[in-house]
Amino acid sequence: VHGLLSHYHQYVVQCHGSTLLPRFLGMYRVSVESEETYLLVMRNMFSHRLPTPLGDKEKGKDLPTLKDMDFLNKNEKVYVGEEDQRDFMEKLKRDVEFLVQLKIMDYSLLLGIHEVERAEQEEEEEVEEEEGGGDDGGGAAPGAVVGSYGTSPEGIGGYLNSHRPPLGPGDFDPYLDVYALRGTEAAPRREVYFMGLIDVLTTYDARKKAAHAAKTVKHGV
Repeated sequence: VHGLLSHYHQYVVQCHGSTLLPRFLGMYRVSVESEETYLLVMRNMFSHRLPTPLGDKEKGKDLPTLKDMDFLNKNEKVYVGEEDQRDFMEKLKRDVEFLVQLKIMDYSLLLGIHEVERAEQEEEEEVEEEEGGGDDGGGAAPGAVVGSYGTSPEGIGGYLNSHRPPLGPGDFDPYLDVYALRGTEAAPRREVYFMGLIDVLTTYDARKKAAHAAKTVKHGV
């Protein structure tokens, strides 16, 4: 993994950060009863302030996830402008070619959708509930932003604490939300999309080749 990540770092630097690949923040080794586990921490592809709720099918789950076929069956579409689409496809093509060079496989495109009107409505409902429940003195001050990056890298942490103008509904800061794309005004709903490549550290090694060969014998594909 170390050799892979060195090439990975060089590529991200060469792209000046303009990539759909994950931003890895660090790798940690945890030892419990002589058993070692490695943890790789990556930057969140979604926003720290714009929620991305998912469909009704998995509404009962804490972490719902929909597949590409669910998206197609509902005839969903991503509405972005021509310039954003062209820029996104150029990034995707360049990133995939890089992953092919490293013999990387099994990666996926992650899509999160922030519905602006839905988020506004849910926020209004939460405010009404809080106002109805009274104030115990421990609530946030008016206008305060709830939640933060916590132990974010120093650059991002300092940026979050800097004095910046407040963002309106559906607005985002490209410096923080590097995977965000704004939907076009012609879209049926006002949306913000978050798209990036994930699961990019599986190499096509001898074990994967053997598994593919076995699958070919069994299924003929």
